[in-house]
Amino acid sequence: MSFDAQENHIQEYKTVELPQGILHYSDRGQGSILIFIHGALVNGGLWRDVVSLLEGEFRCIVPDLPLGAHIQPMNPDTDLTPPGIARLVADFITALDLDHVTLVGNDTGGAICQLVISQYPEKISGLVLTNCDALEIFPPQFFIPLLYAVHIPGFIFALAQLMRWGLARRALFGLLAHRRLEPEEESAYFTPLIRFSGVRHDLTKAVRGISNRYTLEAARSFPNFNKPVLIVWGEDDPFFTYNLAERLKNSFPHARLELVAKSRTFVPEDQPEVLAQLITSFAVPVTGSVVSE
Repeated sequence: MSFDAQENHIQEYKTVELPQGILHYSDRGQGSILIFIHGALVNGGLWRDVVSLLEGEFRCIVPDLPLGAHIQPMNPDTDLTPPGIARLVADFITALDLDHVTLVGNDTGGAICQLVISQYPEKISGLVLTNCDALEIFPPQFFIPLLYAVHIPGFIFALAQLMRWGLARRALFGLLAHRRLEPEEESAYFTPLIRFSGVRHDLTKAVRGISNRYTLEAARSFPNFNKPVLIVWGEDDPFFTYNLAERLKNSFPHARLELVAKSRTFVPEDQPEVLAQLITSFAVPVTGSVVSE
C-alpha cells in the first residue's frame, strides 16, 4: 500500500474535534470498550492485528495520538507534555461519551495511560499495560540522549530524513520488535514524520516534555486505583525489564502479570494473538465491565 493509498484509508477513519485539534481514530466492533494507546513514532496501526482478533467481541477504539506518526498536527498552542496528552485522551473519551473504558497501553502510550488513571480515574474501569515507561524509567536509559538532542534546532528534521532509508527504519524498529515490518507498514509509521512539518513540530514538543517526574507522580496514586489491572510483558525487551514489570504489578492493589515469550517492547507487533487472548480473559465481552482474576 502506498502512502497515498494509506491516506485514503485513513480518510475512512472517524475524526473528532477537540480543543487541542482534530484527532483521527478507528472505531470497530461492539461490546465492552477498549481504547488502545500507542507510543512515540508509531500510530494506531500498532494495534491492527490485536484489534482484528478482538473486534468480534469488543468495541475497539484506536486514536492516532500526536506522537510522530499522525497525519494531522494539533493546534500550535496544544500542550503535548505527558499530562497534556493524558488530558487529550480524557477529552477524547468525553467527546465520544464513553463509559466503562478499559485502557490498553504500550511503550510511551503506557505511561500516558498511567497519567490518565491518575488524573481521571472516574473514566476508567480497567487497565492493560504492555511493556512501557513507568516509575523512574521515562525514558529508558538508552534514549536519554534523545532528550538533550531534541533541543538542538533541526534535530527532528534530521531524524526524519534518516528515516527515509529502509536500513535506518529497520534498525530502529528492530530494537523494539522481533517482527520485521512490511514496506506498507513502514510507510504508515514513518512517512508522516518525513512529509509533514507540523508532525515534526508535535513530536519535538512531545519529546521535550518527557520526564520521569510525571510517571513517578502518577505511581503515587496506584494504591488507590481499585480497578483490575493486567500487565503483559515481553520477555526479550532490552529497555523495559522484568523487574520493572514486577514493580508495576506490586504498585496496584488488583493486578496480575503475564510474561510473553519471543517479544520485545512491541508486544502488539510480536505476539498479537497472545495479547488478544489475555485481554479477552481479562475484559468481559459485551457487558462493558472488567473483572479481576
